[in-house]
Amino acid sequence: MNIYVGNLSLEMTEDELREEFTKFGEVISVTIMSDKSIGSGQSRGYGYIQMVSKEQGATAIANIEGKILKDHAVKVVEALPLTKYARKIPAPYGKKRAQKIDPVSNTPAPGV
Repeated sequence: MNIYVGNLSLEMTEDELREEFTKFGEVISVTIMSDKSIGSGQSRGYGYIQMVSKEQGATAIANIEGKILKDHAVKVVEALPLTKYARKIPAPYGKKRAQKIDPVSNTPAPGV
């Protein structure tokens, strides 16, 4: 089960987060997202935990949601695939241009 953990302290480490979740089952991986793209490497305040089973993950979520970790009440929920939340964005500009319509015949204008 993939779990989202938000509102993490900027000082929270992956090892500390792993320790919290290991109390409720086997943890496969822990990733705290950071600002590597701008070179600072500073935490972005959220991360993902991968646990072996859905049951262990659900137990961890129930027990850690709202818990104070390093002076921050953390938000813990099941991480769903991005496609469940992704907005449908229209084709990028320039790929398909809107056709001009001739107001008299209500058909595409010539030369378009």
